[in-house]
Amino acid sequence: MRARDKERVATLRMVNAELKRVEVDERREVTDEDAFAILNKMLKQRQDAESQFRDAGREDLAAVEAYESKVIEEFLPTKMEAEELEAFIKTLIEESQAAGMQDMGKVMGLLKSQGQGRVDMGKAGALVKSLLA
Repeated sequence: MRARDKERVATLRMVNAELKRVEVDERREVTDEDAFAILNKMLKQRQDAESQFRDAGREDLAAVEAYESKVIEEFLPTKMEAEELEAFIKTLIEESQAAGMQDMGKVMGLLKSQGQGRVDMGKAGALVKSLLA
């Protein structure tokens, strides 16, 4: 606020409002895992909106969504790189003793619980499928 960055303040207020909304609607305190899930959901919404605005030729609105995405990403843990993700998934496969595609659910469950916020589940799902096949 002191830096007079109105767009950043507006984005942070939007994030805070969403966290408060979840607390009030569900009548419980938001945990770190909940906050990461909410932030990831908001980030995905902004990215989808940005691509739709770009497709429609509305660069002004796409720029707003891109800025909001950048601000939200600052509060999320850094995503794993491809090599790190592959090594992490291989460890989980060994840990769960997965033998084939029928065990993909086990691996994905471990991945979701242990890689909270650091794993892009879309890329991870494809990688798990290729490693188990």
